[in-house]
Amino acid sequence: QVQLVESGGGLVHSGESLRLSCAASGRTFSTYFMGWFRQAPGKERDFVAHISSWSRYTHYVDSLKGRFTISRDNAKNTVYLQMNSLKPEDTAVYYCAAGSVPSVIQSDYDYWGQGTQVTVSS
Repeated sequence: QVQLVESGGGLVHSGESLRLSCAASGRTFSTYFMGWFRQAPGKERDFVAHISSWSRYTHYVDSLKGRFTISRDNAKNTVYLQMNSLKPEDTAVYYCAAGSVPSVIQSDYDYWGQGTQVTVSS
């Protein structure tokens, strides 16, 4: 069992940066692929990025490459999402998730956090 808690969301202006954190409980964090998803108001939850268990592989949705960076610190049981040059269209609830395989599909993830709100004003 893994419990995930996101933090770091907030209200920022267009062009600013935020770093989201997702703290995991349990001793098996390093065995999981970790992903970030986001859900904008009135829209489906979409894949953002994922990272392999020891950070060897990362994958991003094409539209966010170069602005968002996923990383993890297994010693701290934490995965991060660095978001730069934020735009109003990045406004969403951001979720982290843990799974056993690298995937862009929500149903492939076994554990989810409660989400953290990111709002970008123009």
